Amino acid sequence: MRSRLLVPLTLAALVAAGLSGCSSSAEPAQPGVVSVGLGEPGTLLPADVTDPSGRLVTGALWTPLADYDPASGKATPRAAESISSADRVTWTVRLRPGKFHDGTPVTAQSYVDTWKAIAGHHWASTPVLTKSLRAKEITAVDPAQLRIVLDRPSNQVPAWLSAPGLVPLPTSVLKSRDWNGFARHPIGNGPLRLDGDWQSGSGGKLVRVAADPGRAKEINLRVGNPAEQYDEVKEGKLDVATSVPGDRHEAMHADFADRHAMWALPRAGYLVFSTEATRFADPTVRHAFALGTDRGALESGPLAHQADAAKGLLPPAVAPGERSGSCRPCTFDGPAAKSLLNQAGFTGDAAVYYDSFDGTWPQALADGLSKSLGISVTAQRKATGGKPTGPSALEVKAVSPSPSDILHALADAAGYTDAGFAADLDSAETTASPEESAQLFRVAENEALRDLPAIPLWTGHGHAVWSARVHDAVTTPFAGIDLTRLRD
Repeated sequence: MRSRLLVPLTLAALVAAGLSGCSSSAEPAQPGVVSVGLGEPGTLLPADVTDPSGRLVTGALWTPLADYDPASGKATPRAAESISSADRVTWTVRLRPGKFHDGTPVTAQSYVDTWKAIAGHHWASTPVLTKSLRAKEITAVDPAQLRIVLDRPSNQVPAWLSAPGLVPLPTSVLKSRDWNGFARHPIGNGPLRLDGDWQSGSGGKLVRVAADPGRAKEINLRVGNPAEQYDEVKEGKLDVATSVPGDRHEAMHADFADRHAMWALPRAGYLVFSTEATRFADPTVRHAFALGTDRGALESGPLAHQADAAKGLLPPAVAPGERSGSCRPCTFDGPAAKSLLNQAGFTGDAAVYYDSFDGTWPQALADGLSKSLGISVTAQRKATGGKPTGPSALEVKAVSPSPSDILHALADAAGYTDAGFAADLDSAETTASPEESAQLFRVAENEALRDLPAIPLWTGHGHAVWSARVHDAVTTPFAGIDLTRLRD
């Protein structure tokens, strides 16, 4: 860690400080201490986190069993020493020695009991266990070994076990079941721990559990407004801002030329056609809506530069390998869209349904489709318990890095049952080779792009900027800036 010499202020500097006022001057940087600005996390209960701020904090407080790279299909063990299977049905997870921040040991039973609790609640990560893993048996063979038996062969177990929500919880909260209290003072197994309670609206302090020369020993987390935090980094009052508002998007490249990052988030938007929407049963009609969507207008408009135009059905955060060729349904071609709609004999008005509290981007989508298709398209909130008669705007937040989860979720939302798609998806999940698996996931994606039960619209991305004193600002799709690697 670099030392800093205290240099006396010159008379001119003292005068300048007096004229500008003490409140505008930055506090002296403390060696080994980094300040980070973020939004208010929705929760710090890891199994229920879906927002970037929550992922940022829990990603530092916990160490997952593994890191999984969807592009290569390779898993890098973290809390696990190994994750292996001879038949892709029975899996063995061997754990490295580890402790929770309260000093109690992390054991195989910790995972068994935590996963039972997750499976019994409607938390965000519950589908990873109940819909994806679908294990017939999960047992602790001994304190350092888990045994997982699936109901069918699957090569996606390392991907599912690397889900940030499947990290272990200590015995204390598993017994008390005081989930809200635990979210105020989470106890993880990661390299940083929370010193004191999380203060809503203010933040908290993370301290390093064990010395790691060169890494920050303390992270001060400050909850605040993204625009103000952006300016504070420019002024030297804050070291890192983990969100950049849309109106600073272009300035970011000049203000922080080599000190900013953009990364893919596990979040994407789609227009889904369910089987109930019988007027849209003809794929030609769906292709017309795909070509009639101006994704660039969504990105620069209601999405406020927090997303990219989709280039495939799978968002980059969970996409295996590289796409071969372009995604024709992902392009904007108004004349071709109108021609396809006329060719299909589609007449009358249409509606885009949505069920989120914010209908801003669905409304903009509907307005754009009206212009490009030459028909009236409106945005309508779904009625409770009702079945929409038109396409639905759907926002998907992946809770694991497995591409299988996204493809299954879209197929389920649309009621898509194409035999070729199902066979390719099954083959992708059961083949032994990661390279072949990645290729088959792409084949399944292409099958769906041909039929378009769901139109890809946009994929989310994150932003961060940092001061010149900060180094090793590395990002990941689920955690954003890796707080455990920051150094000053």
